[in-house]
Amino acid sequence: IRGAAANMPSRPRGRPRAVSEEARRDQIIESAFDVFLELGYAGTTTDIVAARCGISKRTLYEVFSSKTELFQAVIVAHRRTMLDLPCDHDDRPFADALASIFWIDIEPKLERRRSAFIQLVMTEIRQFPEIGDMLRRDGVEESRRLLADWLAFERDRGVIASDDVRSDAGMLMDMIFGGLAVRPGGPRKKPDRNQRRNYIRRCIDVFLNGASPRSRGR
Repeated sequence: IRGAAANMPSRPRGRPRAVSEEARRDQIIESAFDVFLELGYAGTTTDIVAARCGISKRTLYEVFSSKTELFQAVIVAHRRTMLDLPCDHDDRPFADALASIFWIDIEPKLERRRSAFIQLVMTEIRQFPEIGDMLRRDGVEESRRLLADWLAFERDRGVIASDDVRSDAGMLMDMIFGGLAVRPGGPRKKPDRNQRRNYIRRCIDVFLNGASPRSRGR
């Protein structure tokens, strides 16, 4: 027994390695996302989020100082479900890369999740106008900046021509998201998966080629 014990690897001293800060942050954001969707902004507390994560409130506050800061992080996570940026799409044809950036093949579960979050913000924005400010700043405006940066990169490597990438980014986002949004007084039925795919492809085609007739043979 002694001989076998001597050949066994020594046991590391101290406590087992804790979860990395990045992994803990991601876990908190994921749990908070679910809690906000379930209870709304008003009904969510840091105590509930901490309990869902299986951590103490003190541990949560080491990562996020307030519910507002936590909601801001959830908006950033939501933003990535709207535009897949930053991400490396440079090995694909430009139109296919754009389609991927706009999640043309988004999974139904993820689409329901992001739609539910938008509905949450729209429902509670009157009572909490600050969450609308956060969505605009950390969601819409940051998405436009990221898309403009990607368009600028593609322009600089000769893939597209653009005199104003920020304006072009806003135009494309308005076309795609504006056309897919369900507005009060408009049709209540959302486009199905094929309609959504075709619409995104059509927007990208108009963005790249315009709506003028093309010469024969092109």
